[in-house]
Amino acid sequence: MLGYVHRRAPTTFLASLLALGVALAACGDTPAVQTRTGPATLEGDGAGGRTASGPQAAPAQRRGHKLTRIGRFDAPVHVTQAPGDRSRLFVVEQEGRIRVVRNGRTVRTPFLDISDRVRSGGEQGLLSVAFAPDYASSGRFYVDYTDRDGDTRIVEFRRGSSPDRADRGSARQLLFQAQPESNHNGGLVTFGPDGHLYIGFGDGGGAFDQHGRIGNAQNLGTWLGKVLRIDPLPSGGRPYGIPADNPFVGRAGAKPEIYWWGLRNPWRFSFDRRTGDVAIADVGQEAREEVDFLRRGTGAGANFGWRAWEGTVRSDDGLTVRDHVRPVLEYSHAGGNCSITGGYVVRDRRLPALRGRYIYADFCAGRLLSARLRLPRARDRRALGLRVPSVTSFGEDLAGRVYVVSQQGPVYRLDPR
Repeated sequence: MLGYVHRRAPTTFLASLLALGVALAACGDTPAVQTRTGPATLEGDGAGGRTASGPQAAPAQRRGHKLTRIGRFDAPVHVTQAPGDRSRLFVVEQEGRIRVVRNGRTVRTPFLDISDRVRSGGEQGLLSVAFAPDYASSGRFYVDYTDRDGDTRIVEFRRGSSPDRADRGSARQLLFQAQPESNHNGGLVTFGPDGHLYIGFGDGGGAFDQHGRIGNAQNLGTWLGKVLRIDPLPSGGRPYGIPADNPFVGRAGAKPEIYWWGLRNPWRFSFDRRTGDVAIADVGQEAREEVDFLRRGTGAGANFGWRAWEGTVRSDDGLTVRDHVRPVLEYSHAGGNCSITGGYVVRDRRLPALRGRYIYADFCAGRLLSARLRLPRARDRRALGLRVPSVTSFGEDLAGRVYVVSQQGPVYRLDPR
């Protein structure tokens, strides 16, 4: 489906959901998530247990947390907030729309509707939005989407005359990337603490990165299998600028936009709002799901090893990479796992038991998990005691509150109980 689905999963939206339902039924574990007629919140006891709110809820624990539903959407894949505006959340729907939740209520008319330009289904669609740091004054924001031909476009839009509506006619394309396959599109655009725009690209899809002799991820002549770093404003006759300190500027045969490489499908990555450290959740092939971690100010030009390595498992004995960065966290596909969805280091002061912990999930298993990211290995992995099926993304608002997005429709906020 999207970047988080394992290569052997069905490739259509409906088939993915049906497969997930069969898997859940087979293991006899109905996920504790709300439905249209279900409870308004999900609750965890802070120690890995799980409770459901309502008449049969277990006694509240002192340090618990819960998920509060903020709305229901059509195949949501991303949620964020715009700098300078604490009253609105923006929810990205895969088919090509961005919805506004204003002061807790979903606005009927989409903020942006480009569904006529988007190919949606499988791992394709409108995949994320990033608002410029100066959005309050400039109105600029950026989207990553799959066009009607199946290729990736990074496009700038501007806010319209109303803060609830974008100017659809303001589109300005920054990047275009032809996609050899329909999967592993990457999909995230986000601004880093340095003010630059970071863009994630998968390795081009198929399986085992078989495009060319060394694949795409180890080829510095393509954006595929990389995270790019650019200045999104026009510069030097280009629709964007290239930071002078990008690691491959001036290197023959290398794309100067590349900042990190050797990635299979960096579907979601995030910067710690307090430290600026980065955590990249890279979707695995069949052996490992992984989180790569770099301290702020380190790791420019880091190679994370794919396709020679899948996590700490040797994937291609015939391909040698030198000094690649090993993951700080990884897990296998045992127990129903299939594809990692990366989140954020929690900095919400309302959640002391989770502060400083990185939250993540597996798309198929559905458990919300956390760990302390350290070098060389993460520590103290724990379950939050909450399960949400089909987690496509996490989000963070200006106050540091964390959100969980389910492809089945609901978007939740992580709250104290």
